[in-house]
Amino acid sequence: MNSFSLYDKTSSFSGIYVFFLVNRLQMLYFLFIMPTILTHPYMIWGIILVGMLSQLNLMVLSKWVSSDHASKGYQGFVQIFGDWLVRLFTFFGVILMLVKVVVLTLGYVEIIHQLVFPSMNANWLVVFIMVICCYVASLGMSNSIRFVVIAFLCTIWMIVLFYPFFFPEIASLHDLYPLVPTEWSKESWRGLLLIWSSFSGPEYIVCLVPWLKSKENLVRYFTYANTLSVLEYVLLFMGSLFFFGSEYLSKSKFPVATMAKYLQTPVFERIDIIMISLQVFNLVFAVSIFLLCIYGAYRIIRKKSQNQPTRKGLQFTCLVLIVGLIATNKWIWQEDHQSLLLNLQIWCGSFTYLLVPSLLFISSKRKGRM
Repeated sequence: MNSFSLYDKTSSFSGIYVFFLVNRLQMLYFLFIMPTILTHPYMIWGIILVGMLSQLNLMVLSKWVSSDHASKGYQGFVQIFGDWLVRLFTFFGVILMLVKVVVLTLGYVEIIHQLVFPSMNANWLVVFIMVICCYVASLGMSNSIRFVVIAFLCTIWMIVLFYPFFFPEIASLHDLYPLVPTEWSKESWRGLLLIWSSFSGPEYIVCLVPWLKSKENLVRYFTYANTLSVLEYVLLFMGSLFFFGSEYLSKSKFPVATMAKYLQTPVFERIDIIMISLQVFNLVFAVSIFLLCIYGAYRIIRKKSQNQPTRKGLQFTCLVLIVGLIATNKWIWQEDHQSLLLNLQIWCGSFTYLLVPSLLFISSKRKGRM
């Protein structure tokens, strides 16, 4: 069999799937490092404020998702921008998705390598995780979207386990002071940019619109998902402040994962290993979706979107990505250069999250008037 189905629409997904997609795409790698960069207690208001701005952005995105152009998929983009411009946007989109996949994958691999398998070669972890992602992607876009339910159920309950950090004997409300900044620095602006980038990810739903129920009002599902993301980020940041204190929070590279090491139950002594391992489900879901988007974008750039996708094409895409991840992990994802990739993803995520919804909505409205 020389061809197989990847992008067939076997069913239309309702708004509850949009809720799962938006929330899990917003709760990826940056949740582990955000407290280290924010540090100051008054950044709690920063998370809430940026969450409100994210909500406005998602309202704009939901308007476009429910439009006639969106329901037409690729042809809808062509009607708005034209074939040449769509291919140009697709080319840049592939670069942005590759940066996101690299940072997400190597970031998770670093956490697993340091806290779960310290003696294992990190490159084998990259291969193992990517093989799973490639397998899920080979099942098609519909099944990859369904996988978000597994990712959500495997990870959402973890936030409840952090409740002991809000009531320890050493915790005090003074750990949350000052709630009003006495000074504003460059690092504070960088923290706001990080928060905005952390909320990015839902803009890639524009690639999944053909699989969603057309004309369904998705505003409330976007709202529920974004609100839950804000709540999770605020609770994790507050728990980190109670546990480390503002002065020592920046000393831990992965404060959320470090806190989990102190969680114990009568059954499991190292519950953090279970939590970190289950977080891989969220990574697999996100990378699988991005893999299919990258392969689809490659076909659009080469003007082969009307042809049946091939197994060799997807396998080649996966192989190139695995080799690239191993090379990046060996030569770039090191202490001296790691911040370059992180900053690049922060800027790229902030850029796409701000530009994609507004550009699509404004262009669609202008095209409608014309």
